[in-house]
Amino acid sequence: MIDLHYWTTPNGHKVTLFLEESGLPYRLLPVNILRGAQFEPQFLAIAPNNRIPAIVDHEPQGGGAPVTLFESGAILLYLAEKTQRFIAPDLHGRAEVLQWLFWQMGGLGPMAGQNHHFARYAPEKLPYAIERYRKETARLYGVLDRRLADRAFVAGDDYSIADMASYPWIVPHADQGQSLDDFPHLKRWFETIRQRPGTIRAYELADRLAKSTGNLSPTDDEARRVLFGQDAKR
Repeated sequence: MIDLHYWTTPNGHKVTLFLEESGLPYRLLPVNILRGAQFEPQFLAIAPNNRIPAIVDHEPQGGGAPVTLFESGAILLYLAEKTQRFIAPDLHGRAEVLQWLFWQMGGLGPMAGQNHHFARYAPEKLPYAIERYRKETARLYGVLDRRLADRAFVAGDDYSIADMASYPWIVPHADQGQSLDDFPHLKRWFETIRQRPGTIRAYELADRLAKSTGNLSPTDDEARRVLFGQDAKR
């Protein structure tokens, strides 16, 4: 059994995409990041960076003590290796998956995240910052669009953790100031993944959790204080 410490963010969705696709048994443990649950000692014990997602695998390969992991990219790679699924078995194919996984972790996620922050959540609208991150997001969409021009998925013909990592960051494309009509290969890929049964289940799960918590928004004052008021002491 895998415990998934989760909230309804793009990084959280990455792991539910994998778990719903693979059929691995898991237990969902919501971490309400809008109300400070990420700072609770029991969560920090497995996720010292106070960010979701995090997992505890109580049945690791070979037995032994449970494995705890934070960082969504590390979790995807761990689960792929555990199941021998969604990562190519050969050297070259594996390298393709890993470079695009790290591309998302180092580029698409952080830049789109800053896009969201300055366009939607920053208390002061800074035109330079909004335009800076909108353009960088568009550049990264273009990179992905060109990559998908001659292949079905990011790393080749097969759906992989590289796709699972990127897809949740494309879902809010309108909020990022992007139109998928400008990126036809990306749009085709996006629609293919959106219609997968595992994707549908993962996002239905997120919808149920959002409804059960009253659809809290990062725009309320308490959520802003928790999410955007952190410093070295917290």
